[in-house]
Amino acid sequence: MKEVLRLRKGRERGRTRLFVAEGRREVERALAAGLVVRATYVAPELVPDWPHDAEEVSARVLARMAYRTEPEGIVAIVEQPQHQLPNETTLLLVAVGIEKPGNLGAMARTADAAGADALLVAEARADPWNPNAIRASTGAVFTLPIVETTQADLAGLPHRRVAAVLGARRAYSDLDYTAPTAFLVGAEDTGLPRSYRVLAGEDVEIPMRGRTADSLNAGAAAAVLLFEARRQRDAHRDTSGRRNATGPRA
Repeated sequence: MKEVLRLRKGRERGRTRLFVAEGRREVERALAAGLVVRATYVAPELVPDWPHDAEEVSARVLARMAYRTEPEGIVAIVEQPQHQLPNETTLLLVAVGIEKPGNLGAMARTADAAGADALLVAEARADPWNPNAIRASTGAVFTLPIVETTQADLAGLPHRRVAAVLGARRAYSDLDYTAPTAFLVGAEDTGLPRSYRVLAGEDVEIPMRGRTADSLNAGAAAAVLLFEARRQRDAHRDTSGRRNATGPRA
């Protein structure tokens, strides 16, 4: 129990390279992803049909271990996967200075859903292994490469770097994302630091049409950008396929 409780702290997660997966969905997805599970604790009265090896504990003990106020009856101690940036990438999401773990988890979920190759995290203030990040990602953090990065690393990318910025002169839909692209998204309260805007070289805005809302949260902004890139690439592939199918024959 003490080990599980210590892993609530980001410093302890960083020191041990462990995290706690909580809830049936999260633990099952960690297992499906092939992560190394050090220990699993199950309250049989809450989860009577758990099919994997686990140590049984009472519901009262499980409630003390759990991060959530209404635990689902299972927690596991899991080794953090050590991901590297894939050799060939064409779509990247760069999260800069994100403070809320739930937002970082949502960005991982969105990147995974859109088929991005990786989530790069710069000047990290949020921990992808925080219970709120894991839950918001619906387990995407287990399989999506999440890699810490620096401005120097980003400057070395061959990708077109596009910054999401309020007040940019061009709308996000004005650019062509069919070539390798990296989207830079900052924290929703402070936005993207100027140094990252300069590094990106290109700014785009997601136009707002609301009566009150003047911006989107980081996860929603990432979704708009990534799925626009996916839409353009699907359309480009379909057009190329039709052109090849109807072109001249030898």
